[in-house]
Amino acid sequence: MQDLLPEKKLMNTQGRLISRFTQNLPPGRLEWIGLRPGHKLPMLRVEQVMALEGLGLEGDRRCQGTPGSGRQVTLISREYIGQIEHFMGLADIDPAMLRRNLVISGINLSALRHQRFRIGGAEFEAGAWCHPCSRMEKALGEGAVAAMLGHGGICARIISSGEIRIGDAVIKV
Repeated sequence: MQDLLPEKKLMNTQGRLISRFTQNLPPGRLEWIGLRPGHKLPMLRVEQVMALEGLGLEGDRRCQGTPGSGRQVTLISREYIGQIEHFMGLADIDPAMLRRNLVISGINLSALRHQRFRIGGAEFEAGAWCHPCSRMEKALGEGAVAAMLGHGGICARIISSGEIRIGDAVIKV
């Protein structure tokens, strides 16, 4: 068997540890879907989309990127958005401003890191944190990057293709 890179070994170790404590994780719900058609272009909100194995969401610029990338899809939770609103003193942040593909609710997003989960007909594997970039300062105002630290979401790969729709359950597998 091929040796794993040190960071892959670490991720597998973390994934196994997290998995021990998330076997009965209650399902969440897909609340919002957004596509980034191009670099710095406005997000497009859609009701459903095809998640393409190893590529990304059909119509999203990441789908045209490097196959197998760990950042094919970005997720943030409605609960994280609430924290960002609190720290920024804002009443209602449009998810498109945060430039994440999927907004989910009702499930601990951090518990999905290094885990596989299903949304609709597609299977995903979460990896790295999705850290905020300096563009958030322009989108949300001064202090946005600090407000988003620890609440920026996660990145995921698509393990198997399938259609996803707003309202689909988010289920750890």
